[in-house]
Amino acid sequence: MNDKEALEYLRKASARGSRLGLSRITELTERLHRPQDAVPAIHISGTNGKGSVGAMLAAVLRSAGYRTGHFATPALTTPYDCYQIGGIPVPPSVFAAAMTEVRTHAEQMTDPPTEYELIAAAAFALFRQQQCEVSVIECCMGGDTDCTNVIRAPLLSVITNVALDHCAFLGSTTAEIAQHKAGIIKRGCPVLTGCADPGALEVIRTYAEQMQAPLFFPDDPLLITAMSPEGTSCISRDYGALRLGTAGLYQPENAAVVLRAVSVLRGQGLRITDDAVRNGLRSCRWAGRMELLRRKPYVLFDGAHNPDGMRTACESLMRFFGAGQQICFVIGVMADKDYTQYAEMLRPLAARIYTVTPDNPRALPAERLAAAFAEAGLPASACRTVGEAVSAARQTGRTVVGLGSLYLYREFCAALKP
Repeated sequence: MNDKEALEYLRKASARGSRLGLSRITELTERLHRPQDAVPAIHISGTNGKGSVGAMLAAVLRSAGYRTGHFATPALTTPYDCYQIGGIPVPPSVFAAAMTEVRTHAEQMTDPPTEYELIAAAAFALFRQQQCEVSVIECCMGGDTDCTNVIRAPLLSVITNVALDHCAFLGSTTAEIAQHKAGIIKRGCPVLTGCADPGALEVIRTYAEQMQAPLFFPDDPLLITAMSPEGTSCISRDYGALRLGTAGLYQPENAAVVLRAVSVLRGQGLRITDDAVRNGLRSCRWAGRMELLRRKPYVLFDGAHNPDGMRTACESLMRFFGAGQQICFVIGVMADKDYTQYAEMLRPLAARIYTVTPDNPRALPAERLAAAFAEAGLPASACRTVGEAVSAARQTGRTVVGLGSLYLYREFCAALKP
């Protein structure tokens, strides 16, 4: 099976929809002889921040000399970039080889796997095929019933934070959602959390005690000394001055989680020098997270896909540019998000908002999003395409920021090309 056939195979599987539960992925990985246990893994869950924490950890491990696999969804620019080795998306032939191995066993199952179960199984098979020394695996959604939650004994489980998101699947309170996130904790295996919500933290603490899993927290927060769309400078108690290649007020918080993860991983036997930590954080880039795409004027994109993410994105933009209605936004969201909260967050920043409909069946129509902003008193226009929205925003000569679903990212970037 070549890469085009593999993509068509996944497209047909997507028609089966999304079904939480571990029965199918467990059977599939058993048939594959448990590839998820062939490569030592760091397993990451959380509402926001898991992508950035995963990217930073993978960059630090690469800098330390480990052949590192990194799995994070959704794919942003190519169908293969959710699978990275050495910080580079795998080539189509490698993706096709992994999917071929997975399909051979999936087609023998009476209850066929879903699209995301196939994608996750392919990640495990791919990292085994490519002889990775360590892998960083991000949950797709939730934790306990997520298709990645078949790793028996991770080097480390990380729960970045817990906020309201995917409430239809995970619960309507942070404590309910934390029960799902905590499901990635395995008996006797260390767990690290950056969660600050009291109710959610109590759930995580209780579950860790039940699983006899040592629970760790980030050390002192990093002191920000400079921040711009170009990156972040900060000071750590243990490492001194650090430069983060990623921008945004939330990135020092994510980096603090990573620094604590490094100390835990050293206790697990990994050889990670201080220089590897500094070089990894400085070199880390993570697409779609307050990513700088153009200068003069600035064009940025941030996958702020829920209220907590939108709040931190707006706080970061205030830090970069101040208030005063000087930014043109291109925004597209999923219909299951509480988008009615966004207007007040954007009010100090928005000169104008161009709404779009992301390429996803769950997307909120651009007209409904524009109407919600207009009702709140913000100037908003619904656009037929992402390209139309980006073009209109750039013609103003102002800073342009894409916000919302990561399913918007590919078209947003394509619209910037000459």
